[in-house]
Parts: sequence; structure tokens; C-alpha cells
Amino acid sequence: MTLTIHIALLCKNEKRKIRIKMKLESVVVSAAINFGLAIFILSLFALLKKQPFYASIYYARRLYLGHRNLPDSDHSVFTLRRLLPEIDWIFRAVRVTEEEILQNCGLDVLVFVRLFKFGIRFFLVCSIVGLLVLLPLNYTGSTGLNTSSHSMDAFTISNISSGSDRLWVHFSFLCFVSCYGMYLLYKEYNDIFIKRIQQICNRRCEPEQFTILVREIPFCNEHKIRGCNVDHFFSKHHPYSYQSFEILYDGKHLDKLLCQAKSLTKKIEDLRHLSSLKKHSRYDAKIEQLEDMLQTLGREIRRVQCRMTIEQKELPVAFVTFSSRWGTVLAAQSQQHTNPLLWITEMAPEPRDVIWQNLAIQYRHLPLYRIVILVAASLLTIFFVLPVTAVQGIAKYERLKKWFPPAMAVDLIPGLRSIVTGYLPSAILNGFIYIVPFAMIGLARLAGYISRSKKDLNACNMVFYFLVGNVFFLSLLSGSLLDQIGESFSHPKDIPNRLASAVSAQADFFVTYILTNGLAGFSLEILQPGLLLWDTLKSYTWDRGKKKCPYVYSLPYYRIVPFVALCMLIGIVYAVVSPLILPFLVGYFLLGYAVFINQIEDVYITTYETCGLYWPYIHHYIIVAIILMQVTMIGLFGLKAKPSASFSVIPLMVITILFNEYCKIRFLPTFNQVSVQDAKNNDDLDKKDRLEEENVRKALDAYSPPCLRPLDLGMEGTSSTKPFLSPT
Repeated sequence: MTLTIHIALLCKNEKRKIRIKMKLESVVVSAAINFGLAIFILSLFALLKKQPFYASIYYARRLYLGHRNLPDSDHSVFTLRRLLPEIDWIFRAVRVTEEEILQNCGLDVLVFVRLFKFGIRFFLVCSIVGLLVLLPLNYTGSTGLNTSSHSMDAFTISNISSGSDRLWVHFSFLCFVSCYGMYLLYKEYNDIFIKRIQQICNRRCEPEQFTILVREIPFCNEHKIRGCNVDHFFSKHHPYSYQSFEILYDGKHLDKLLCQAKSLTKKIEDLRHLSSLKKHSRYDAKIEQLEDMLQTLGREIRRVQCRMTIEQKELPVAFVTFSSRWGTVLAAQSQQHTNPLLWITEMAPEPRDVIWQNLAIQYRHLPLYRIVILVAASLLTIFFVLPVTAVQGIAKYERLKKWFPPAMAVDLIPGLRSIVTGYLPSAILNGFIYIVPFAMIGLARLAGYISRSKKDLNACNMVFYFLVGNVFFLSLLSGSLLDQIGESFSHPKDIPNRLASAVSAQADFFVTYILTNGLAGFSLEILQPGLLLWDTLKSYTWDRGKKKCPYVYSLPYYRIVPFVALCMLIGIVYAVVSPLILPFLVGYFLLGYAVFINQIEDVYITTYETCGLYWPYIHHYIIVAIILMQVTMIGLFGLKAKPSASFSVIPLMVITILFNEYCKIRFLPTFNQVSVQDAKNNDDLDKKDRLEEENVRKALDAYSPPCLRPLDLGMEGTSSTKPFLSPT
């Protein structure tokens, strides 16, 4: 009997060793695949970037700004050097200074870059301390059988014996990570706070500094129109600074006519191009017919524009301009009427940032819009529970075989199991959630935000919390806790140990996720494969022979910031639990920094400037990660029979919350409003430089509604260089 038990235990231990080996192989295979893909994609990018044919993709920003001398791209001479991939773009990324980014791209882009720099500094220091102190401590603190549960357990806190005094080292490291994170956050917040004030000062000529947006304007009792009421109200209550106003009109019908005109213009351009390629005149009659239609449509548009102003189809919205920033700030940040639902004021967004059609939405209806969008985003989050759970089913191969016996065929091909359990789950998960930012930005468009910057910030928030809920928490629960809970019914005494190892059980999955999201994700970002295929298809079909225009896009904050913040959250939460994950985060942020410096320099343009308004959101995401790490450690210390360490974490968590509240009081108001002092100082600088009248004059013409702007559908004709529709 004793021999039988001994043999059974040996068999059980051998099976556990095999599981350890397979888990480790899965992580190694995933790393190898991601590294191989990254090297191939980056080499292909370095090669294509040097080809003049693809300059409209890889130098879109430079071409848009009129730069002729493009690095790495010689348009006149073919040399063998053009066929060799180079890494000059990495060295150029290292040489770029923050001052150059701020001057060329604005503070928002600099905040985006500082997010990567924060990650590099934070995880580099944590990696050094974690690998030198915590990793050897975990590896030498074997608890026997428990170390065989998962491949990375030997390097995690689950390898420490219950009640061991070594857990105080983990507590010390937790304090270090929390305090170092708060120190860096304060430095960043303070630095960006100063840069924001300076950036607003440097942009003194911008019209939004003299303009406010007024909503819910009541009718004038005498004339039954809103325009004269705006002039009367602000002349009476702001007599020393009020300058002028621009009432908005309901231009839905006119917008449709303008879309038709643009469509006709595009058709004429295409027919002219086709006619020049085939060198015959059979298209001339069609072109002439379309030109006549365009002229007729232009006259109709002018007639509707005049009728709109005569019939006074006004909206209860206006842009009001002031002669000083001081007056603008006082009007924007104060309640104008006893009824707070009338004469609602706020600082106007940039003219290029305004979403004009959303200004037609009544202010009172906006809360209903936001509730509907919140419900839709919640339903989308719930819908994605199924694919995320399925991905974790693939990652847990032993469980998958019980549920789906045909999956055992994977064992027949050597090495396939490591690919299926290691690389495939993270690749599928990244594929599923790739569409989430586009779905969220679509929902944010329907929420009624008056500016693209507010829409992007809202979408950024929704994507981040979606990722935290679905990628982090759901992966953690479906991947480890459900297994642990199922086994705990048969072994109730092991519940504390099993729950203690639940978090570390998913460390290998999150390592592969970071590798896939970083190596493959950043590589695909810089290659732009979708745009590459679209451009190639278009160039050899309907746009063949046409002059190529650069593919100009703004930096998609809503798509990038939440994913980077999620990886930072994973790294912070696992910093104490599994320090082996920290070096992967350093590589993640280094590669991301190099890739996006290249994209900022050569590809993306700046379409709005909020003067650093993204940083309070990034600060919030990092604080959430630090608090989540502390809550996790309270549970782990308790389950490791170290209640004194658990109780010691609570003051640390209170300090973190108080630190966040202090930052809200100290910095956040300056990001949400403009102080009267700063406004007055900038007015004084204008007077000193004699720019006051010029800046106000620019603001007066900046907020003209698109439907009332002079019509210009200019095209180069065959017989004349004049536009079909001249400005009126």
C-alpha cells in the first residue's frame, strides 16, 4: 500500500512538472513569436519608409506642412541603399527634445509623450529593485507543492510560506512602489501645470481666449428673436468688455446642399482625370452637364443662406466676443441669470475644434444623451464578456480538454500546444478589443459634445474602464479564480492558499498580453498595414495616375492612451506580486516611445490643442492602478496569514487617496478654468506688445457658422482657372 501511494505521488509530481514546463514553454513561444513578428514588421517599415511611393503614408505630416526635404527618402536618385532597412528613425526619436515637440505639436502631444517617459522611469527603477531584492526572495521561499501550480509561481509571492516574515519585504516594496509613483505623479503634474500656463500665454493670439459660448438664450420679448437679446444682455451686464456676438442658425437643409455640391465637385474631378488619362473627349458632355448642375446648386445655396438670415432661423446658441481676456474669463466662469438653465456660459473651444452640428442639441437634453451612451457602453462591455471568457478557455488547456475533447488533437503536433496556449489567447484578445476604441468614439459622437477634444476625452475614459473591466478583471476571474473556487469545494482547508495564488496565476497570461500589445501592436502602428493596402489598391485602380495626397490624421488619443494606461495598471498591480513582469514593461514603454515619436514627427497632425487637459485623466488612471495594487496586497497578506501586514497597508492607501485629493485641489482647477490673474497678465502683455486690437479683430471673424461662410468649391477647369462657385 505504501509503495502504491509513493508511486501515485511520484506520478502526480511528474504531471505537475510537465504542466510547469508547458506553461514556461508557452511564455517562451509567445515571446519568440512576438519578437520575430516585431523584427519583421519593423524591418519592412524601415524599407518602405525609404520608398518615395509611400511618402504620402509615412511622411504625411511633413508633406501636409509643405516640407520638401524628407529624411530617408530620395525622390530623384535610385540607389541600393534604398533597398536596405535602417534604424535612423530610432536615433531621430532619441534626439527629439521636449521643447521641439511643444513648439511643433503642442502641449497635448507632449503630455502623450510624457506618459511613455513616466512609464520608462517608473518601471525601470521598480525593475532594478524588484529583480535585485524581491525576485531572489520569492525564488528561495519555496512552499513545496504550491510552487508546482503555475509556471511563474516560483518567482511570485505565492512561493512565500504563509506567515513568513519575508512578507514584510514585500510590504516595504509595496510602500516603495506607491511612494515612488506618487512622487513621479506630483512632479509630472506640477511640471505640466506650469507648462499649461506658459502655453496659454504663448497662444495669446488664439481667438478662443476672447470668446465664450452661450447656450439657452431666451427670445427677446419685444422682437421675438434671440440675436438682439444677446446684444442687449451683454451690453447691460458686461459693458466694459463686451465686443460682439455671432448667433448660430439651423442649417440642416443647407448642410445637405453643401454635401451635394462637394459630391458633384468630386465627380467632375474624377471625370477630368479619366479624360486626361484616355485622351479623348467623350467625357466632355458629361463634365459640362455636371458643371451646369454645380452652378445651379451654388445659386440655390446662396439663396438659402440669404433666406436663413432674413427668416431668422436662429438657435439658442451664440459665440460672444470680448475685448479682453479678463472680461471673457469673468463672463465664462460666472452664473449669468437667476435661472441657472438660462444664459449658460463656458469658454469657447478652438474654432477648428468645434462640432457645429452638436450645438443644435438643446442643453436640457444633454443628460439624456449621456445616460443613453452610458447604457450603450455598459451593454458593449457585457457583450465582450463572451469572447474574453472564450480566450481564457483557450489559455487553460487542461480545462479546455474537459469541455471540448477534440482539442486533444493539438497534442499530436509538437510545439502546437505552446502556440495555442501561449501566443494565441493574447493575439485573439487583442484582435477582439481592437474594435472597441472605434465603437466608443462612435458612441461619444452621439453624446452631444460641442468639441472634438471633449469627445475624445470621453471616449478615452470609456475605453479605459472597458479595458479594466474586461481585459484585467474578467481575465483574472475567468482565468484563475473560477478554477480555484471549483477546486476549493473539495479541499476547503486550501482556500486561503488557492486564493492567495489566484492573482499570480495569471501572471504568465499578462506577460504574453503585454508582449503582444507592445511588440506586435506598436510595430503594426508604425507600419500602418491597413492604410498601406488601401493606398496600393487605390493607386493601381480608380486613382491611377493621380497626384497622391498625404493621408493626414490626428493623433488618436482615445485609441492609444487607454491601452498604454491598462498595461501600466497591469505592471503596477503585479509589481509586488510578480516582479518578473517589470522588465517587460520597460521594453514596452521604450518601444512605444520610439514608435510614437516617429509618428508624431512624420505622420500625425495636431487638430486641436487643449493645453494639457489629458494629464488629469492620465493621473487618475495611474492613481486607480496604485490603489488597486494596494487593495490586492491587503487581500494577499491576509490570505498569507500576515494580518499585521494587511492592516499596515490601510494607512498607505489612505495616504494615496489624500495625495490624489490634494492634487485635485492644487492642480485640477487650473486645468478646468483660467484664473483671472493669468487672464489679466496676458492682457497686459498684449498692451505692451500692442497686439490687443489685432487679437480681438481675429476673434471677431473666427466663429462664423460653416453654413454662412462664403462658398468656395474651387477647381481647376480645362478652359479656366476660376472656381465654379466664387465667394460672395
